[in-house]
Amino acid sequence: MEEENEGGGSQRSQTHIHNHYLWALASAAQFGWAISAYRRGYAGDHRLMPFKAFGVASLFIGASASGAVASLQASGIQKVEDLVELGASIRNGLGIPKRARDE
Repeated sequence: MEEENEGGGSQRSQTHIHNHYLWALASAAQFGWAISAYRRGYAGDHRLMPFKAFGVASLFIGASASGAVASLQASGIQKVEDLVELGASIRNGLGIPKRARDE
């Protein structure tokens, strides 16, 4: 349920507006941590090196995913239908005909 506040807007929409900043911050933090771990290299038992490599790769993948969610939320895309509509709008703007669907 959305509750009306004194400004006339809903509480949920105001929270949602600033939510993408948190995703962007998480992405930047993960990316920074991944860069620092990558530059530090590996020191220790050689048998544990694959685990460190997996951890660093996971940080890079997580930073990419967090950044993608932040950009989607910042652009106002909430559902898959919104993304499909955006793609159709871009195709129309470029003058590309509609895609044929297999039915």
